[in-house]
Amino acid sequence: MLKLRIITALCLIPVVLGAIFMLPLPFFALFATAVYLLAGREWGHFIDAGKTNVVMVFLALVLVALMASVPIEHIWADGLHGWIDLVLNAGALWWLCALPLVLRYPASRALWQGRPWLKAVFALLSLVPFFWSLLVLRSYQYEQNPHYGAWLLLFVMALVWAADTGAYFAGKALGRHKLCPSVSPGKTIEGMIGGVLAACVLALVVTQAVALPAAQTQAVLLASVVAVLASVLGDLVESMFKREAGLKDSGSILPGHGGIMDRIDSLTAALPIFVVVYRLAGQG
Repeated sequence: MLKLRIITALCLIPVVLGAIFMLPLPFFALFATAVYLLAGREWGHFIDAGKTNVVMVFLALVLVALMASVPIEHIWADGLHGWIDLVLNAGALWWLCALPLVLRYPASRALWQGRPWLKAVFALLSLVPFFWSLLVLRSYQYEQNPHYGAWLLLFVMALVWAADTGAYFAGKALGRHKLCPSVSPGKTIEGMIGGVLAACVLALVVTQAVALPAAQTQAVLLASVVAVLASVLGDLVESMFKREAGLKDSGSILPGHGGIMDRIDSLTAALPIFVVVYRLAGQG
């Protein structure tokens, strides 16, 4: 299994990096759409295994409506487009609401267990802001430098990867206290702290290396810490819905890794939260 995971990861890394750095913005949007739709279909398994395609079509129609309202070249016209700002803030509000759902699970499932429509709303609030945060970050200052946003997107993704790695090793070495045992028994508080510290080190190194102004550095560091904490929540939320649906993995499209949602669960929360916090800090 480990060998299969490594092979899949080695195949995925150049695909993801190539999409981020080599695809023009319209083609990157198509790539992000494919990820969104595949993730949406997997979310359907959390809702009703017999209606996965229905869920995907529902999410696709919402995305089409938004993209018709906000063409990608207008995302940053005169500042972040109002509709996109609203979508990202709605996503941030969802993650705030998701926190007590996770902390109170399994008692919280009484709210949504028998309500497929509510779980569909959860899917919408998880995936639509994620999709737009991908485009918001990738298109940032695109006219001035087509690769600036690519590096910014990679930075936020790297924060999550650093946090995952730090959490794994800190949890193995020091983990004693369970973070949320009813949802994900393997995660520990010590692991989470180790992951946050690893991400903070990365953020400090990057901000110092690119010599950002003091105010911008503070905004990036604040957004980084909050985004990494949100990434833990994103992982826990997916674990909660998988547990309720009796699933080990969200899918099987990635050999050794499971499904698309198993790979992007942390990012669905981290990316929009990073954008929202950075903008609230007065830098967006």
